[in-house]
Amino acid sequence: MSGLVSGGVSSPLSEWDAHLWWLYFVLLSVIELWRFSTHVCMTLLVGGFESHVLFDSGASNCFITPERAEKSGIRSSAGESAGMVKVAGGGFLSTLGRARGVEIEIAGQSMPADLVISPVELYDVILGMDWLSHYRVHLDCYRGRVVFERDAGRLVYQGVRPTSGSIVISAIQAEQLLERGCEAYLATISMSESGAGVVMGDIEVVQDFEDVFQSLKGLPPSRSDPFTIELEPGTAPISKTPYRMAPAELAELKKQIEDLLSKGFIRPSVSPWGAPVLFVKKKDGSFRLCIDYRGLNRVTVKNRYPLPRIDELLDQLRGATWFSKIDLASGYHQIPIDEADVRKTAFRTRYGHFEFVVMPFGLTNAPAAFMRLMNDVFREYLDVFVIIFIDDILVYSRSQEEHATHLRLVLEKLREQKLFAKLSKCSFWQREMGFLGHIVSAEGVSVDPAKIEAIRDWPRPSSATEIRSFLGLAGYYRRFVKGFATMAQPMTKLTGKDVPFIWSAECEESFSQLKEMLTTTPVLALPEPGKPYMVYTDASGIGLGCVLMQEGRVIAYASRQWQGSERNRPTHDLELGAVIFALKIWRSYLLGETVQVFTDHKSLQHIFTQPMMNARQTRWVEFLADYQVSINYHPGKANLVADALSRRRYDSAVERDVESLVGEISTLRLCAISQEPLGLEAVDQADLLSRIRVAQQSDQSLLDATRVTGSEYEVSANGTILVRGRVCVPKDVELRHQILGEAHASKFSIHPGATKMYHDLKRYYHWVGMKRDVADWVAKCNTCALVKAEHQVPGGLLQSLPIPEWKWDRITMDFVVGLPVSRTFDAIWVIVDRLTKSAHFLAIKKTDGAAVLARKFVREIVRLHGVPASIVSDRDPRFTSEFWRAFQAEMGTKVHLSTAYHPQTDGQSERTIQTLEDLLRMCVLDWGGHWADHLSLVEFAYNNSFQASIGMAPFEALYGRPCRTPLCWTQVGERSMYGATYVQETTEKVRVVRLNMKEAQDRQKSYADRRRRELEFQVGDRVYLKMAMLRGPNRSIAENKLSPRFMGPFPVVERVGPLAYRLELPEIMKAFHKVFHVSMLRKCLHPTEELVARIPEDLQPDLTVPAVPVRILERREKVLRNKRIPLLRILWDCSGSTEETWEPEAKMKLKFRKWFDKQVEE
Repeated sequence: MSGLVSGGVSSPLSEWDAHLWWLYFVLLSVIELWRFSTHVCMTLLVGGFESHVLFDSGASNCFITPERAEKSGIRSSAGESAGMVKVAGGGFLSTLGRARGVEIEIAGQSMPADLVISPVELYDVILGMDWLSHYRVHLDCYRGRVVFERDAGRLVYQGVRPTSGSIVISAIQAEQLLERGCEAYLATISMSESGAGVVMGDIEVVQDFEDVFQSLKGLPPSRSDPFTIELEPGTAPISKTPYRMAPAELAELKKQIEDLLSKGFIRPSVSPWGAPVLFVKKKDGSFRLCIDYRGLNRVTVKNRYPLPRIDELLDQLRGATWFSKIDLASGYHQIPIDEADVRKTAFRTRYGHFEFVVMPFGLTNAPAAFMRLMNDVFREYLDVFVIIFIDDILVYSRSQEEHATHLRLVLEKLREQKLFAKLSKCSFWQREMGFLGHIVSAEGVSVDPAKIEAIRDWPRPSSATEIRSFLGLAGYYRRFVKGFATMAQPMTKLTGKDVPFIWSAECEESFSQLKEMLTTTPVLALPEPGKPYMVYTDASGIGLGCVLMQEGRVIAYASRQWQGSERNRPTHDLELGAVIFALKIWRSYLLGETVQVFTDHKSLQHIFTQPMMNARQTRWVEFLADYQVSINYHPGKANLVADALSRRRYDSAVERDVESLVGEISTLRLCAISQEPLGLEAVDQADLLSRIRVAQQSDQSLLDATRVTGSEYEVSANGTILVRGRVCVPKDVELRHQILGEAHASKFSIHPGATKMYHDLKRYYHWVGMKRDVADWVAKCNTCALVKAEHQVPGGLLQSLPIPEWKWDRITMDFVVGLPVSRTFDAIWVIVDRLTKSAHFLAIKKTDGAAVLARKFVREIVRLHGVPASIVSDRDPRFTSEFWRAFQAEMGTKVHLSTAYHPQTDGQSERTIQTLEDLLRMCVLDWGGHWADHLSLVEFAYNNSFQASIGMAPFEALYGRPCRTPLCWTQVGERSMYGATYVQETTEKVRVVRLNMKEAQDRQKSYADRRRRELEFQVGDRVYLKMAMLRGPNRSIAENKLSPRFMGPFPVVERVGPLAYRLELPEIMKAFHKVFHVSMLRKCLHPTEELVARIPEDLQPDLTVPAVPVRILERREKVLRNKRIPLLRILWDCSGSTEETWEPEAKMKLKFRKWFDKQVEE
């Protein structure tokens, strides 16, 4: 809109042409405007609102559109009337008055202006000569800069180049231009696979080799050097359980197996080897079959076949002017496997066991084998007109005629060897081409600009924090930059405390010089093949950054932002994604070389041994198998450069070419704001508050609420809708999730509970249903589920066992261990009848096996009571042995084992053992001697004691009359009962016992259920497993105050009874019993199906952490109703780590007699 008011320079185009030109710019070509325009424009705060501003030296006054004035609350000053102004070309524009002293903010400074309210087009505000001269402003139209001459020094402010997000026209303006007869061009940008539209018949020479570009349809020919897999000596076959798959994946698996079988790539197998398979989703939605060969790769002897030096390859290109690049299709499948090694590639699936006869993806020596094949095939052409790196074939020639000959020879060699290429990935007859990280052309070889793009395009810092980030990166290499401190001084000053941020010309010069020094020698070095490489990577919430180094010298930088759903990935996947990104872009340097990757995410060190992975991680680990790479931990503060690259600010204040603009448009998140019918404005959702404002403008009900008189809704100075001073968040799921994520999982909140989080959030934000959304978010948080304690009663209501029909029909059994040796015995076998509560206490040895117990069982139990119908016991190895199960099965007895880590299943035995131990203690205390000598009397006393649950003593319930004792000879007497009378009385006793037991069970259930809650899971649910029962000395996990309380999640595969569930556990937990009581489980509400199960790193597969007591730290007594229990606080040595627990003194005295006596002496 240049040339307002007489004296301005008018446009050389007519009015109609000008309109057409602008519309063309908006809809078709963004770059063309900048090439032909000398306008300087930027986005500034005018009256507190962002406005698109044009600096126009051809306008005598400053202007603002009526729409922008109304939105910003700018009114015409008193005394200012409407009028007309003359524009270039002799036309006139009407004005609605003048607003005086409107604040315009530039670089944090206010520079008021008098604005004429007039319907100018294309810009919200035009600043003319009255304002420019008042503030001593010079326009640098060539560089698009605004220069302020001040006494304190020059202030240079960079204008904004026109982009798709900043120069737009409204739909109404477009409609008006169309009504005037202007032409409009609508362009769309679509992404397609490179080369997808190539027609073979249009390519010289290539058109004669159509058969070379066909898809693979069968086995490759036998070759002189098939692929072999040499294993480390003594390696046994490795076979793993197949992974579970969804129904859709099983259907795809069956389809792909049939396809591979039809091509002959695989065949049925009887190999002892077996790797699991899984699917990874491709970008186009199809599935890619991946085989987890990590186990095989670990034991494979690495092939050290040399890869060519990149500098030597590029040296061969001197003088070449024509280039073609050929990429083989599924190259690995074109190499057969040696028959002796086919069995090692076997993989296991639901549909059978198969093995590859061609080289599959994912094997560690595959790149070296492929390089060997290519060298053998093209040996006579190498370094003459062909160079090869793995699967990249580059044909180069000095003339067009030579290139036709060379290209024909290469394609004939491919045809002869039955090697097939993929046309869509090939490039022919090029004068310039990217190859191995360099640009090759007739002018020679140059460095690929992408190597330094991350630094070269670093935007100008806009705050002291961003200056510190850039100087932190630059300072890491200060030893390579001469005069670094002097060069950085202007920017360093701005980081001081209470120093206003004013970006001066000196700062701009300092910034440019440092960027130039960081992207030129001697900081950037050339790689030296054969020497180890170091790759430093880091990922943040913004993006990723990585640096390639060798012997302390930088070879290349790289960084990029996360796109779309990538931001929602867990931290582990973001950090691993940064590693994969680095290896991909620097593949030509790193393949075949020793590579050390340094990351600040500690758990990545174990990625090659991680027992469970999601589909994405499996695909990436398969990719890593091609490299000789090790992953090492490097703290974030030490990993300074990659950290700075991953967190740098990305904006649009740098020049772009058309290609980069297309990339920008494809990643911008644009939304439409409807302020009036057909009035649309494109907005880039840059920050949270801006995104909220954009979403508010799209919520019509919210906008209507602000217009209601007396409404609690109000609009702030910057256009944000508030409710009682809080930001009103509209119905935007993604926006609300971002707020909830920041409030819950940032470093400044650290996973608060639902109540705390809700009260924190409602101070600043408002939306309907916030409390419910917060509760759901916290409930679905994986970290909270793993770490936080359950502040509620245990899950699972009491399930009483069915009451037996007759005496000694259903029994329970358990062991009492840890006793001192007495008459060669050191344990007691407790066997209890569930109906009469009568018990037998049998002295045994801890070393007695299942066979010894079986003989004793027949002699002491079967002899007296017959064969029981069922037995309930714990999971003692003797009870789970094949012998014991077979023995009981032969007698017709069913064996029921208690749930793992839930002794309450056999509560009757546990309670009887408590009574037994107390009786033994009292016998030894009163009468001394060996406990084995008192055991028969203890059994008598127990069976003759009143039991509340049955309303009588076990002896009376068993035999139908009270037992005679020295205290009650006369009361019992010698009664004689015969025939029907005895049977009738005995039957009556059983009936009374069963009634009493039923009442007792009802009473117990009512009492127990008050402290429990009903909890159920469905097959397919994912649950966390409580770790408390696995923790501590002599258990499977060492005690650690800061370790999670739960592990998992694990899928539920079966419901076992009303209160137990079978889980699918990983291989490392194969020794665990897989059935757990419901009180040990917590439901996983996290929505991501690919959530990786968290398993403690110190988990002992044999279920034992060796523990040795070191010393007694403290003593105390636990006071119960009728007794006191002495307790000791023990310091344990658990395989090098120390733990502290409280233990009963009697237990320590029995188990560690010599150690205990020594402690007492000391």
